[in-house]
Amino acid sequence: MFTTTGSRGLYKAPLCKSLLIVPSALAGLLTVGLPQYQSIFSYNLQAIREECQLWRLLCGRLVCLDLKDTFCSSLLIYNFRIFERRYGSRKFASFLLGTWILSALMDMLLVETLHHLFHLKVDVLPSGLLGPVFALFVPFYCSIPQVQVTQIFGQFSITNKSLVYIIGLQLLTSSPFMWVLSLSGLGSGVLYHRNTLKLQHFLLVPGWVARCSSYVLRPLLSASEPPLEAGLGMGATLDIQRQQRMDMLDHQILLSQFAQMRRGHQQQGHLINWSRFFPSLRHRGQNENYAQPQQPARASPPNLVDGLPVSEEQVARLVEMGFSRLDALEALRASNNDINMATNFLLQH
Repeated sequence: MFTTTGSRGLYKAPLCKSLLIVPSALAGLLTVGLPQYQSIFSYNLQAIREECQLWRLLCGRLVCLDLKDTFCSSLLIYNFRIFERRYGSRKFASFLLGTWILSALMDMLLVETLHHLFHLKVDVLPSGLLGPVFALFVPFYCSIPQVQVTQIFGQFSITNKSLVYIIGLQLLTSSPFMWVLSLSGLGSGVLYHRNTLKLQHFLLVPGWVARCSSYVLRPLLSASEPPLEAGLGMGATLDIQRQQRMDMLDHQILLSQFAQMRRGHQQQGHLINWSRFFPSLRHRGQNENYAQPQQPARASPPNLVDGLPVSEEQVARLVEMGFSRLDALEALRASNNDINMATNFLLQH
């Protein structure tokens, strides 16, 4: 359910791969090996305001010092890799850069607003690349289709996007002032996604930077295409990709059911001549004369599928397509009375 928004792995997502490796490695190093340097990466607003340590706007907003925040943000970045595949690495990097700058300004604005209106002083905010992560929820909500997976108690729907929102809620509740970063991130995401004040025209990664980064980093961070999904077009929509996967799964289930039936008949000592039941299309008309003339004619199998009768209407429809009645009955029995799956299997044999 967590990976239904795209193919698995980090194929065609080198920037997401670097955002998963580098910040996570630095967070682990600062937590385990070099805890004395954590203060350098602290998002200390008081030091920024009073001591003009503007470099903290850079260092304090790159690496998460809390491993829980690192884990949750990494899961979200992995799921949001679909945007890098859809729009390209440069446009995705421009979105991260633009929302990173806008969320820094909105952080300062929200903190000053809280101080003047509610006399609530916020000196330190959670560190890390959290503003752009929250900003990515805006295109995720607007452009990713919602597909129902199941229901709980018949009332609460579970979709392919539910787990992503749960991870975001976990990240939101991990710190008392995380809601400040979430508001600034969502606000910056809305502004950049809607191209307010033409932000996308001047808050973007320059072309020469994108070309140099692609030349240097792509050989190191590129990933091979998943073999099971090589046949799916990357230009297709998510719904089409999901339907293709469902068709592949249906085909695998159908073949598994036929294999189970064959093993069951072999255990009973009655081997089935599958070439007789499912010949190629050019031999369909010879099914009636295929059996040995010396053997007495056996009665046709009962029209039952797991105790339920096979619909004569469905059998008649398959017979009208040119299949024999015996083939139609056997295919409907193996496909649990699903005429679409039975037709597909008959056409493939």
